[in-house]
Amino acid sequence: MATVSNANESGRGSPRHVDVLIIGAGLSGIGAAWHLQREREWTYAVLEARDRPGGTWDLFRYPGVRSDSDMFTLSYAFQPWKGKKSMADGDSIRRYIEDTAREHGIDRHVRYGCKVTAAEWSREHNRWLVQTEQGGRSGTWTCSFLYICAGYYDYEQGHQPDFEGVEAFSGRFAHPQFWPDDLDVTGKRVVVIGSGATAVTLVPALARTAAHVTMLQRSPTYLSSQPDVDKTADALRRMLPARLAHGLVRARNVLSSQMTYWLSRRYPEQTKRHLRGAILRYLPDAAYVDRHFAPRYQPWDQRLCVVTNGDFFRDVAAGRASVVTDRIARFVKHGIVLESGDELHADVVVSATGLSLVPLGAIRLSMDGEAIDLADTTAYRGLMLSGVPNLAFCVGYTNASWTLRADLSSRYVVRLLRHLRRHGLKTAMPARPRESARRPLLGLTSTYIQRDAHLFPQQGERDPWAITENYVIDRMRFAFLDIGKEMIFDG
Repeated sequence: MATVSNANESGRGSPRHVDVLIIGAGLSGIGAAWHLQREREWTYAVLEARDRPGGTWDLFRYPGVRSDSDMFTLSYAFQPWKGKKSMADGDSIRRYIEDTAREHGIDRHVRYGCKVTAAEWSREHNRWLVQTEQGGRSGTWTCSFLYICAGYYDYEQGHQPDFEGVEAFSGRFAHPQFWPDDLDVTGKRVVVIGSGATAVTLVPALARTAAHVTMLQRSPTYLSSQPDVDKTADALRRMLPARLAHGLVRARNVLSSQMTYWLSRRYPEQTKRHLRGAILRYLPDAAYVDRHFAPRYQPWDQRLCVVTNGDFFRDVAAGRASVVTDRIARFVKHGIVLESGDELHADVVVSATGLSLVPLGAIRLSMDGEAIDLADTTAYRGLMLSGVPNLAFCVGYTNASWTLRADLSSRYVVRLLRHLRRHGLKTAMPARPRESARRPLLGLTSTYIQRDAHLFPQQGERDPWAITENYVIDRMRFAFLDIGKEMIFDG
């Protein structure tokens, strides 16, 4: 198979062409590259805006950053996870991605520091013209198929509410997405604003050295404790070959998580009681638990936050951390005044207030000079766009490990490319759906999701326009799907 060499040079001069251009060298992009080169039929390159692989796991470097998905499902099926912890820290995940790319020779196809800004489809040439910026210079690539594996986080900025009086605050103010290297919380009073996965992870990490950490939340989030070491997995890894043990644990965890999700949606009241009971084992004050850990929404309307080894609850029980449920009235010199009139004194405030989302890596897409309005498109099988040829994008599950759906997406792209080559075709474009009913692509009610949902493609109500959010069903469906269903091919 031909390769793209000199992976750290810019794309200056005449456009460089590959069969498939992958955008992003995170979990999705490296996995996509593995599936493509396994076929040995297509040239490809991976363009990554950052200076090293990892994507999300290179971006977030705040204290305690870790996955809330187990590594036997978050890792690749083809690359067994060998780490000690099932719930791994962010740096271990980033190194796993980097090691995978190097071991399989994918790193030789990656261009780092190469940011994609725009892509235009030419009907005349059946190609994408891709504009890049690298080292302060512009470049151009062309490709027959564009695969965007850039996730949906805005890497340039996180969500930051406009807090009244924040300029009067005399302490340090930080956002987890851009954690200051020089921030030391030793002996200091810290307030973490937010109640999501980032806040729940930050609190115990900061509580190790801080005088006290307060998690300030507008409303509670469902929390579930889970050990970071999987003893069953460790036993299997000692007895069986790595790939077999990995596959067995992966299958068990997939079935377990899907069953848990189904039971939570089918029996929400029983799920609430179970989650409440688990917290009461750490925090026996029922009134405290009901005030700070009883959300107004149903389980899995928003993603369930995992507390590894119960560390968050242990710190609250020990008095190293506390939870306050209230709204911010304004900042003052030495802290935050709440709407209740109470004041939280702080030396450091961390604004874990969520993420800003952007669809398809914020790349400006167009066809023959006409801009593509993503919000006007419908997602085909959750990975292509109605009316847009030879383009796929990758988003993971909201109720399970991201990589599970990313793997299915890449398998589909390879199968589609194989179909085009076998039949001498040049383009594949999802038709526009006949039905008019549409709903959001990302099916969670979290504020950070809802805030930017209007920017994204929508999904329909039936196959192939609806997203199932069930890996077991999707795995069977993708294995036997009709590749030509509501798809327009052109030679």
